Amino acid sequence: MAKVQLCNITVMDNPSPFLNPFQFEITFECIEELKEDLEWKMIYVGSAESEEYDQILDSVYVGPVPEGKHMFVFQADPPDVTRIPENDAIGVTVVLLTCSYRTQEFIRVGYFINNEYSDLELRENAPSPPQFDKVIRNILASEPRVTRFKINWEESTTQDGATNSEAGSSYTVDNPPVQIPILNENSDSLATMECS
Repeated sequence: MAKVQLCNITVMDNPSPFLNPFQFEITFECIEELKEDLEWKMIYVGSAESEEYDQILDSVYVGPVPEGKHMFVFQADPPDVTRIPENDAIGVTVVLLTCSYRTQEFIRVGYFINNEYSDLELRENAPSPPQFDKVIRNILASEPRVTRFKINWEESTTQDGATNSEAGSSYTVDNPPVQIPILNENSDSLATMECS
């Protein structure tokens, strides 16, 4: 059984200009104290054609994690626009949030993003190269894609003393509720967690 349950993710500052930071308020529950930190990553998918264009926007270690419910705001700068293929700059893409324990990913949440020009004329006659300062990023917050992976939560040792932490099979579960708040505040992803 997973020791961490994702309770809610709130997409903040959405829609927003493309060059604004990404902000997600993440709430999760830990059923027992974890000995090591959780590693959260935010990944921008630059192109559906190749993982080569994926960008890790930020990664943050959260811990120590006592039993109970916890919340933090994960904020990251926008992607490096020079690494996004011109043909994939405008239109639909994805941002991923992942969480790992002892380097084993146990949850992945994906959100579709629609990037489009705010100006109608630019939409009809897209400039080359893209003008990212005139692009609006709209995250489809109401329909996250959640995938959970079975992992080894306990540190087990083999006969030769090596640590064994193989991940098991993956499966998809129902989506958690997601809310779009009427907030527009900047928060630091390294802020201390609030526990209740």
